[in-house]
Order: sequence, then structure tokens, then C-alpha cells
Amino acid sequence: MEKTMTLIYQPVRTFRSERAMCVRPYSVFINSDATIRSHIRSELMYANLKKTTSFPVFQSAAALCVGVGSFSDPTDLPGLAHFLEHMVFMGSEKYPSENGFDAFLKKHGGSDNASTDCERTIFQFDIQRKNFKEALDRWAQFFICPLMIRDAIDREVEAVDSEYQLAKPSDSHRKEMLFGSLAKPGHPMGKFCWGNAQTLKQEPKKNKINVYERLRAFWKKYYSAHYMTLAVQSKGWGNPFLFIVDSKGAHDGLPKPDFSDMLNPYDTPAFYKLYRVVPVRKDHSLNITWALPPQEKYYRLKPLHYISWLIGHEGTGSILSVLRKKCWALALFGGNSETGFDQNSTYSIFSISITLTDEGFQNFYQVTHLVFQYLKLLQTLGPQKRIYEEIQRIEANEFHYQEQIDPIEYVEDVCENMQLFPKEDFLTGDQLMFQFSPEVIGAILSLLTPDKANLMLFSPEHEGHCPLREKWFGTQYNVEDIQQEWMKQWTDGIELSQDLHLPEENKFISTDFSLKPPESPESEFPVKIAHSDRGCNWYKKDNKFKIPKAYIRFHMISPVIQQSAKNLVLFDLMVNILAHNLAEPAYEAEVAQLDYKLVASEHGLVIRVKGFNHKLPLLFYLIIDHLAGFSATPGVFSMFTEQLKKTYFNILIKPEKLGKDVRLLILEHSRWSMVEKYQALTAGLTVDDLMEFSQRFRAELYAEGLVQGNISKALPAKVPVLFRVVELPPKHHICKVKSLNKGDANSEVTVYYQSGTKALREHTLMELLVVSVSTSLFFFHSVPNQSALSKLKS
Repeated sequence: MEKTMTLIYQPVRTFRSERAMCVRPYSVFINSDATIRSHIRSELMYANLKKTTSFPVFQSAAALCVGVGSFSDPTDLPGLAHFLEHMVFMGSEKYPSENGFDAFLKKHGGSDNASTDCERTIFQFDIQRKNFKEALDRWAQFFICPLMIRDAIDREVEAVDSEYQLAKPSDSHRKEMLFGSLAKPGHPMGKFCWGNAQTLKQEPKKNKINVYERLRAFWKKYYSAHYMTLAVQSKGWGNPFLFIVDSKGAHDGLPKPDFSDMLNPYDTPAFYKLYRVVPVRKDHSLNITWALPPQEKYYRLKPLHYISWLIGHEGTGSILSVLRKKCWALALFGGNSETGFDQNSTYSIFSISITLTDEGFQNFYQVTHLVFQYLKLLQTLGPQKRIYEEIQRIEANEFHYQEQIDPIEYVEDVCENMQLFPKEDFLTGDQLMFQFSPEVIGAILSLLTPDKANLMLFSPEHEGHCPLREKWFGTQYNVEDIQQEWMKQWTDGIELSQDLHLPEENKFISTDFSLKPPESPESEFPVKIAHSDRGCNWYKKDNKFKIPKAYIRFHMISPVIQQSAKNLVLFDLMVNILAHNLAEPAYEAEVAQLDYKLVASEHGLVIRVKGFNHKLPLLFYLIIDHLAGFSATPGVFSMFTEQLKKTYFNILIKPEKLGKDVRLLILEHSRWSMVEKYQALTAGLTVDDLMEFSQRFRAELYAEGLVQGNISKALPAKVPVLFRVVELPPKHHICKVKSLNKGDANSEVTVYYQSGTKALREHTLMELLVVSVSTSLFFFHSVPNQSALSKLKS
């Protein structure tokens, strides 16, 4: 029996709720169950309950999720699911042009993307609203009758191999592949999900495997309507209409691939070990990981989110707070990313990743001990309702007042949610916390024990001491037992640390969401409300979006920064240490959706804060107070000096970063290169140098600020720094730079055209020219190689 997937479009009237929230112009959820028709009106109304701001959305978007991924790859064709994701876009019977869809999107301001996960594959696109109907038809044909022409096989294999080559220098991808290799033999976690020329071309040819026939068989078996979910966002087209997509050759009643019987993939002796790994980046890090039973069924409780909130806390009494005081760590992240690799039908990960200093690397067992002490604290005190409800309130505030999401990202999330949750939770299932369950949280906490943990220690100092190689990415590693003396301490009743405790009540959570009345006649642009020889301030009241949020941006400009390479390094150190000093006191504000960012720009410090206006000034003044009273201990100074050396080095080993640095060195007056900065840093700096610089920086300061949003009073606040570039002689110039990373096979080419000073209109025309040239280059690259890098994330 043939299976039909039905798309039903029905305009829904936009309305506003009591909280000044608005619905999306159009959101439709479709699955292949015909019973959805009887619920379509209620579904549409619910679909529009997504809380976003009301500025116009000119793009329409659609996303389709197929309930099959790399777990379903045949053992003799690793990467086939990923390869099929590429091949379905090589034209269709109705629209046979190989690059026709991409050309149509580019012509009408659209884009597309696709990704292959462990158990799902997602395709999405967006385009200008007026062209959406035709684009949707073109896109749908890829799933109805794709050509998947034989002649494109080799080209697309090369595209898949290119993605694999680009991923190889990534430490995160290398870590995933190494971690996957630790699974039980025969478990899909151990599969090579990327695919490359070896698995899709060379070995099949050697083993006489017809890749084309296997590809079409895979498509026929799995690309069926009853495996698919679809989300569409657009503004209504007037009259409702019915759009039918026939999934030809679908097998009615055939269940989706199910791996839920393959539980405990990491319940092996090889998992409960210490792995020493050589990273690409010159950083130290420690990963502590547990493999838990699948957690997707607890999406309304979100126990892992509760635990990760506490593990990743950066306030007083947290793991990171203690590690920072010891100068052992720079950052800590805990939890589950909810990607297919971290969470699927066979298991869920809970991982704690700590970026270590040099001293922290030398004491990584003590760092691990502190983590286990905190986990013991959580297990002893048990789940706390106050903390859960605080997290719940913060998440609800973020959901209710979230800013407009890019339509292509929104439909991508929703179509995947439709695979995971019942229809009443399509919009909220991945975001809100519905119910506190101390039993479920306590049961998971009881599993986070030292004897069930995997330790991975990443450091460049492991070079030459790691004889083992991961098969696909070539990651160097070694494996050893965890030292018995430490394991005995952890399992025989670990003592609690007096430095560790649960976070106090968060004072930065907003409770006033009222809209401020306008203070003056409405202005289209910001107006200057303060001006002096030390700075100026601009102000704009939000009377359009009408949300209880504000944005503050100040640029603290000082001419002393560019006086020498040494000053630039001291400035970088000052900003990094300032951020370090703020991390603990500002953390509660950050988790309450009050975001801040410190940026070391070319000529000054940029301070950006945004979020709910109720408590936003508290955060801004906290940052200003720490800048005015800047200080650095010798230990913190030493820690960040070493970290900055690694940062500079990691920039220099990337071809695109090195190329940009050389280009700007040629063009800009008095520019200091990254090499000169690295030399100034390694020549030796002191805390006294830093404190003297910070005083000069504050003494010669010009501040320019902008306050905008739902705020009734602006904060008190001709820039004396000129920016010019070198005028190049009118002839061709070629500058070749050898990459500093011998292990990176990728190259970078930058073509720079100089046009001189131009008015705004000419600048706009140049931007259009760049878009046009970029499109032409994309298709030039696509014809011989059909690289889908612009469409892929996996």
C-alpha cells in the first residue's frame, strides 16, 4: 500500500496575549498520520503559541526530518546515510537541473542546509516569502522522485570526503570518534558516520559493491512518509490549499529503525579507564563522562538539565570557583548537548569538561577529586525544589520573551521535536521544565559515581607518549588504569569539602516585565543625550518591539593600546583577567538571561550588556566597578599569560587566521602582527607592567555609549582614534605565507580588491557585488565537485 504525506496549510489570525507576546505569522506541523486532519485547526492554533517578538519576518522556511541516520549505515558502507543526504539534492524528475534548486534559492535570497545525525536526518531551506510556494515544490521533489544520477556519485563522494578532511583537525570531532570507538563491538556508536573516499569509493570498488544500487535501496527503504515530520513557517497566502507529496515506494506499516534494545553500549572494562590524548590545539582539558540509560522519556522533568545547572555553576561555592582560586581551571561545562551523539535511544551522556591551566594539568587527579566531592554533596543533600523552581522560572522567562528566531532554525528545531515529543509538546518539549521529580533526579545522581566514569585527559604534553591511533581521525592516545590510591579515596567514602556548597538565591532574576512609557517624542534614530571631552552617550527608546528588554553598549577607547606590541598584549591580558574577575559575581546575572560580553577591539574595550531591563543596570555597574578597581594577583597573571601564549599560537596555526593577519599587516598603518605580539609576550611581562598599563588606559579614556530598548533613563556617559589603511599601488601583488600547522592539509586563498574612499551608496553597491561574486564562485565550485559545505553541518 502506498503511503501519502499530506501538507495542509491554513492561515491563522495573529493575536497578542496579556504578556505582550505574539505568535509567529505561520507555523504548520505535518506528519503522515491522516488523523491529524481532524485536529488541524487546534494544531495550527497551538503552533502559533511560540512566543517571539513581533517584527516582520520576510523569509519563509521549511524543514523535514527523516527518522533515520548513521546508525542505519550498512556495516560494509560506512557513511551511506550522510552520502544519501548529499545525493538527494542532485536534481529531480520534475526539476532535473543538478544545481537548479541552489540557483533558485540564491536568486531569491534563500539558503539551504542539511545534517545527518545518529538516528535522524534533517533538511531545511528558507527563501523570500513571495517565492516560497515554488521553492517548496522544487524542494519536495527531492523526497518524491530524486534523480540521484549515476554520474554524480564520484563528485559527491569527493564532497563528503572534503567535509571529512575539514573535520579532521577539529578536536571535538576527534574526541567523538575516539569516544565512539570505546563502545561494545557491533554497537552503532562505533560506526564511522562521516564517510569518506575510502569507505564510499575505494573499498566498495575493491569489494565489488555497487554503491549506486545500495544508495537507491537505502532511499527506497527509509525515505518514506511515515518516517518523516515536516515543519513549515510562512505568512498566509490567502486561500487555504492542499499540497500532496507522495512518498513513492514507501512500505506501509514498516516500523522505523529501532535501536532501543542495544542498551549499555559502554558497559565494558575499556570504558572505565584514563585516556591520555594528544589534541590539535595547544590546550589542556579534562573530560569526565558517564554513560547513562536513555533520558529522552524524561523531557518534561529534565533531570540532566538540573544537574548540569549545578555542576556548571560559576558562583561562590561551585566547582569552577574553587578551581579558579587554585589557578587550576579556566572554564567548566557540564551536561548533555542533546545531539544524537550525546543522547539517543541506546544511552545518554553526562559529561563534565574542564579547561585546565598548566598547573591544573599537573594536578588533574586533584581536579577530578574536587568534582567527585561536589557530586557527593549533591547526592547527600538530595534534589532541591527551590533550585529546580528557580531554573524553571528562568527558562520560562526566556521562552515567553525570547527574541525572534531565524525561521530556518526554528523549523529545524520543530521538525525534530515532532520525532521526539507528543503533539502538545512540539513547541515546549525541548525548552520548558514542567515537573519536579526528586526521585528521578536522585536516581540519576546515584549513577554518577567514580567507578562508572571515563576520564579523558587532553594535552600537547602527551606528544610522543601515545602509541595508539584512532582508526578514522588518527587521534594519538594511550590508555591506562586510574591510579588505585585515588580510586580508593573516591569509593571508600569521599569527604566533603568546606569550600563547596549550593548556590544562594539568584537576585538577578527579573520580576518586572512592564513596558516603560516614552519620555520624549518618538525618534527613528538614537539621539545624543550627553557629550563631553571624555565621551558621549546615545539613547533610543523602544516603541516598536515592545518587549521588556534593553541593550547597552559602550566603547572605551584609549590611544595607549596601539602604541606598541607590548601594550596590545597587556590590553589582551587586562581584558581576559577582567572577565575572570567578573566570572563569579556576574554569573548569576548571566544565567538569569542578562548577557554581557567584553571584547578587546583594535582601539578599546567594548562592553555589551543586554537582557531584561529590570535588573540590567545592576550588571552594567558591576562591570564598571570591576574595571575601575582592576587588580590581578601574581597567580592569576601567570595563569593568563600562559593561556594567552596558547591562544596566539592556536591563531597562527590556522591558515585563514594567519592569512588575515598578514593581509591587515600590509594594509594598516602601525599594525602589530600576531607574531610580534607573541614575541612580546614570550619576552617576559610582569604584574607591575599590567597594573601600570591599566592605570594609563583608564587615564586616557574616551567612552562612547548607546542605550536602547525598554528603558526610561539613559546611563550617563569625535573619537580621538583615526583608522586608515595603506593605499596599494595600482598593480597586482601576491603574498604567500606558509602554514605553521604541518598537520592541516587545508589551504586558504584571500583575494583583496581596494577601491578607496566611497560614499554609502557605493559601499552598498560593493556589498551587492560581493554577494553576486560569492554566488558565482559557489556554482563554479559546485559543478566539478558539488561541495555541499554550505548546506551541511555534520
